[in-house]
Amino acid sequence: MRLRLKGLIVEVVAGDITLFQGDALVNPANTYGYMGGGVALAIRKKGGDVIEEEAVKQAPIPIGGAVVTTGGSLGVKAVIHAPTVVEPGGASSPVNVYKATAAALSKVLENGFRKIAFPLMGAGVGGVPPAESARAMARALREHGAGAALTIHVYVRDPGLVGDVVRAFIEEGFQPA
Repeated sequence: MRLRLKGLIVEVVAGDITLFQGDALVNPANTYGYMGGGVALAIRKKGGDVIEEEAVKQAPIPIGGAVVTTGGSLGVKAVIHAPTVVEPGGASSPVNVYKATAAALSKVLENGFRKIAFPLMGAGVGGVPPAESARAMARALREHGAGAALTIHVYVRDPGLVGDVVRAFIEEGFQPA
């Protein structure tokens, strides 16, 4: 499902984020940069240990901060690591999801990336309910990226969540495109 807010296009996709082809994908990291579970582990397994090695060298990464590493053998130029939790396996919150999304978007704009993939930030290991994660992400994208000409792919693993995610984005002002 494709949504739009000014120049910003959001496409909600059910599938495997590690198969994304574009400029960058976002890793909902921990502050240490370790990639031992959830989306981070999938990224490391598919893209290579070099991604984690580069993230750890730049740690600690505060909540509300983000760092950029190579994309390894993924189909992207870079991985943006934006912490949603402090400790590996820790709990997240909608506030952390908002801050992480805004920080990742800042790196997107800094680096001139135009086609980006986000998972539902903090909704896996972090424990944030998917609709709450989507609302926090949509708010951050609306407040920090609505004027940018970007295509953001929001990946969910469960096709049954696509409708909830789309509704959350619509609640935050995005329109079907």
